[in-house]
Amino acid sequence: MKREEKFVISHKPFAINLSTVRLEATERDGVYWLSGGCQAVWYRRKSGTTYACLGTLALWAQWRREAPDLSSPEAMLGNDLDSRYGGDPAGRWDGERYWGSQKPFEQALHLTVLEPMVKDYPVIPEGYDGWWTFR
Repeated sequence: MKREEKFVISHKPFAINLSTVRLEATERDGVYWLSGGCQAVWYRRKSGTTYACLGTLALWAQWRREAPDLSSPEAMLGNDLDSRYGGDPAGRWDGERYWGSQKPFEQALHLTVLEPMVKDYPVIPEGYDGWWTFR
């Protein structure tokens, strides 16, 4: 992943909770496989509507010849990772409609993050670091 200073929605950036980044490396015959994940928030736009999303982001890499840097969350994200399918949303808000958990307590927690994101687009919520992209 690469950290970008400027928010560009077409780059499909993610703001990541660095305290949740986990990445494990498996080595066999000098080849490394990486797998892990993290909690993230992101924006997406469809048919002119901007959505704020929160959920998990799977991280992986295959057939790496170089040993990965796992010394810090930023170093882990700096490896040549893949997540071509994007984030797995647990909640989404467009300023009018919520999609996600059916549990009222979880909905309330999600909306405390998602509502300010839509209102103050493209804000990075407290506790998240951004913008990270796979470009």
